[in-house]
Amino acid sequence: MSGFDTVAQATPYPWPLAGEWSAQNTAIVVIDMQRDFLAQEGYFASLGENIDHLRQAIEPAQRFLQAARQQPFMIIHTRESHRPELLDLQDNKRRKALRQNSPVGKLGPLGRLLVRGEEGCDFYPGFAPQKGEIVVDKPGNSAFYATDFEHILRVGNIRNLILLGVTTDVCVSSTMREANDRGFDCLLLSDCCGAANETLHQHTLSSLSHEGGIFGAYSESEALMQML
Repeated sequence: MSGFDTVAQATPYPWPLAGEWSAQNTAIVVIDMQRDFLAQEGYFASLGENIDHLRQAIEPAQRFLQAARQQPFMIIHTRESHRPELLDLQDNKRRKALRQNSPVGKLGPLGRLLVRGEEGCDFYPGFAPQKGEIVVDKPGNSAFYATDFEHILRVGNIRNLILLGVTTDVCVSSTMREANDRGFDCLLLSDCCGAANETLHQHTLSSLSHEGGIFGAYSESEALMQML
């Protein structure tokens, strides 16, 4: 099993803590790169949010994904999504979306918001999974919530996670925090992630710098692409 050196440029520690890492023990997790979050007519924009910062992550994330596909990484794509019957939509989430006049399941320009099988729920152009890549549909923020995500990682003997996607402060951060609690060493690719605004994005990165990297580390994608 060929390995890579640690990512010395990562903050706040050279990643991973165990030292050498490989494509065999590391998964690339592409979080929620869906039309509902990245398109002007999608769910996130319908909430009144500015999606400019989210869209800044598109090109760097596509470049990194192209490089990562040259190695035998496990690549997992997540979608925040719900069953068409909305049987997996918990009441608290339903009420919050309703307060903003964008209830989950509402008919929008790209179909029903955050509903599986609808155009808006599908992956944004350039992020369609390739053959052999895994899709995890999740009804919540974290990829671990009500999914088989952790089971897939354990069966694949994965120890490290490289995270990218949207939004930095919500679904990416939620997944990273839960992964840390389960013993995975996480690296967030800062230029391949986006939030509702730069402040939220930077606050998330700042939170990783405390207590020696309390939830993991972060780096720009170029440092990894040079290795790959």
